[in-house]
Amino acid sequence: MTTTALPHSGATTPAPGRMRALVQERYGPPDVLSLTTLERPTPGRREVLVEVGAASVHPGDAFVMTGRPRLVRLAFGLHKPRRRTPGMDLAGVVRAVGADVTSVCVGDRVFGWTTTGALAEFATVRDDHLAPIPAGVSVDGAAAVPTSGMTALQALRDVARLQSGQTVLITGASGGVGSFAVQIAKALGGEVTGVCSGRNIEFVRQLGADQVIAYETTDVTRGSTRFDVILDSVEAQPLAEMRRILTPRGTLIPNSGRGGAWVGPLGRIARARLLSAVTRQRLRPFTSLGRRSDLLVLAEMLASGEITPFIDRRYALADAADALRQVATGHARGKVVVTP
Repeated sequence: MTTTALPHSGATTPAPGRMRALVQERYGPPDVLSLTTLERPTPGRREVLVEVGAASVHPGDAFVMTGRPRLVRLAFGLHKPRRRTPGMDLAGVVRAVGADVTSVCVGDRVFGWTTTGALAEFATVRDDHLAPIPAGVSVDGAAAVPTSGMTALQALRDVARLQSGQTVLITGASGGVGSFAVQIAKALGGEVTGVCSGRNIEFVRQLGADQVIAYETTDVTRGSTRFDVILDSVEAQPLAEMRRILTPRGTLIPNSGRGGAWVGPLGRIARARLLSAVTRQRLRPFTSLGRRSDLLVLAEMLASGEITPFIDRRYALADAADALRQVATGHARGKVVVTP
């Protein structure tokens, strides 16, 4: 096994049957990551081998990398990562298929998600976690969509049951989930107000928001406007303050994923569930689920132009630690993409 320190991005091309991949042997900050040459994986019966053209990173990848909150270790390994290569969202070209795969063929351009392993030159992915990349959509644009797009879609369409004409407030409107949420809310007929930093006001307007509020100068919870739906991807304000600007039967979806070192957001989720039981307002924390049917919906929205991925910055695979540092700050504009 050959390892190259991450700051040196000029790694040599691996021999046939091998690949470059980001690996981590323990939980910790981005410094635990290294660029390594590994054997190329072989797809199982229901898996596809994808040559990764691009992978996007999001805060969930940072949680898995650091093992914080510690609750994530129940799924990814108690003492160290069970699977050494991080990354979930990807897009690329199918290079091999398992014996039972019928939904895709070798040579297809696809995008989707995997449990881990996307930050590599090749990755194995379940066939039902992939969808075709629409004509005219770039590989890096498609890679930006899966987790953030599905989170926004499921929050607004399924949890909030957003109807045309309803008012929607989206905090973190310039971020990964937020940038898709603004566009999806508009596609569903919502009247959208976005909250973001002052430097991102024009960007959020370009996404389609009807009104944009800079959080540095205006506290949205002090205003008189009430919203039918609030997707709170920042959770900078207490639940009580956000409920004050929610209509009597409105839906509030807390969705930052942040929380204590051990159980993460579970304490806030429990409080929201308890409050929801004694009020007409719907407080609905949720966890998005990967579903191919929703990936296909997002593919249709990409093809029609209803959603457009916006990429803040592209990093080489050898510089992927810097990509994870950027998303961990919570200040990325749109999505951050790694291109092997």
